Amino acid sequence: MREIVLDTETTGLNPKNGDRIVEIGCVELFNHVPTGEVYHQYVNPERDMPAEAERVHGLSETFLKDHPVFAEISDAFVAFVGDATLVIHNASFDMGFINAELERMNIEAIPMYRAVDTVSMARKKFPGAQASLDALCRRFGIDLSGRELHGALLDAQLLADVYLELLGGRQHGMDLAADAGVTSIGENGSFTSDDDSAGRRAPRPHTIPADEEARHAAFLEKLKDPIWLRD
Repeated sequence: MREIVLDTETTGLNPKNGDRIVEIGCVELFNHVPTGEVYHQYVNPERDMPAEAERVHGLSETFLKDHPVFAEISDAFVAFVGDATLVIHNASFDMGFINAELERMNIEAIPMYRAVDTVSMARKKFPGAQASLDALCRRFGIDLSGRELHGALLDAQLLADVYLELLGGRQHGMDLAADAGVTSIGENGSFTSDDDSAGRRAPRPHTIPADEEARHAAFLEKLKDPIWLRD
């Protein structure tokens, strides 16, 4: 099962008002395990950068003007995402921006049913608690020391850890795999081992000691028509 943990940075809050994507960060998971494959791209928004947005992510108009516009990176982005499920913190926000950019390119929108919203997951798991990325990182003991500003790739990497914790623990299936002698995950997601006997126990002896057998026979003599003696 391939999933893409995704985050964006933008010029504002609403693509319908002309706000644009300025950074995309993606982290690939396979069967809930990070593969090490990432996609990261700064994007020239073809417009000015509001001061309040720059204070959030630190990306200036001057910095971004030397990077490609979305039209130049759309094919690479769509190819990386493929048909994977998208894991997003506040999915409606990022999906709105992504689909607005795709629409400008006459590329088919990504349907919302392909998105997993980690905000909703957190609110179901911890009703009434804060569900921001920072709050969830603190709850799960995930290191936030490098997050002075918002950054799409860093936030996607943090979110990948948060998502796996929300599922029950980072690499939550791997402890069981280790106990069974599993050393790797195959291409189809199945666990494999270099030792064919890994995880198998030797047969246990089940011979009844003579004294126990004698006590059992004596006990049966006290019973009327015991089932142990029937044919």
